[in-house]
Amino acid sequence: MKCETRGKQKSLKKLRKELSILLAFVEQRPAYQVAIDHHTSYPTVTRVFRTIRDLLYYQCELEGKRLSGSVEVDEAYFGGKRKGKRGRGAAGKRVVLGLLERQGQVYTRVVETLTAEQLMEIIRLKTRKGSVFYTDTFRSYNSLHQFGKHLQVNHHKTLVSPRHNHINGIEGFWSYAKHKLYNYRGVSQANLPLYLKEMEYRYNHRKENILEPIMKLYFGYVSY
Repeated sequence: MKCETRGKQKSLKKLRKELSILLAFVEQRPAYQVAIDHHTSYPTVTRVFRTIRDLLYYQCELEGKRLSGSVEVDEAYFGGKRKGKRGRGAAGKRVVLGLLERQGQVYTRVVETLTAEQLMEIIRLKTRKGSVFYTDTFRSYNSLHQFGKHLQVNHHKTLVSPRHNHINGIEGFWSYAKHKLYNYRGVSQANLPLYLKEMEYRYNHRKENILEPIMKLYFGYVSY
């Protein structure tokens, strides 16, 4: 078999093996189990899985439009080997900023700090000015009014305000991502950005069969 764009050749045996690994990735099967079921080496499976995640990371950045309309903003904490303090100030965890356009897509970014300067820069780049932003009462969001209308919900008082202000959508995505990541039985902090982008891609394409676009990305038939 020969790729029409890159000119690279693959044996039919190798192609079949890679296709079976791609399908296993889409089905979120553990790499060690895939290696056993398909009589291949664990490093081979993990190499293919890593390649797919690298491709999805850049694909999410390429296809991600600037969010607009009603945009929910929140941060979440991932990782940590031991249970401990939850939420802001939790030790040993990576911080992730999430933006979700209601009835639209989600965008995630691992951040080093939760300073207003860093958060506002990401929001400026990934959303359209004039949008309506929904957040909790974290002080780093206080300057969001410079980009559009800013509505807050106080979680200490209510989950949904009388004006229907809420961030249930982005909180739902955090639950979705953590539930799916649980299947991997631990993700290193170094690899967390790749796994999160995988979750972002799966969520944004959750109504589609993602096998075909992943095949196209992996075998190099299309590019942007």
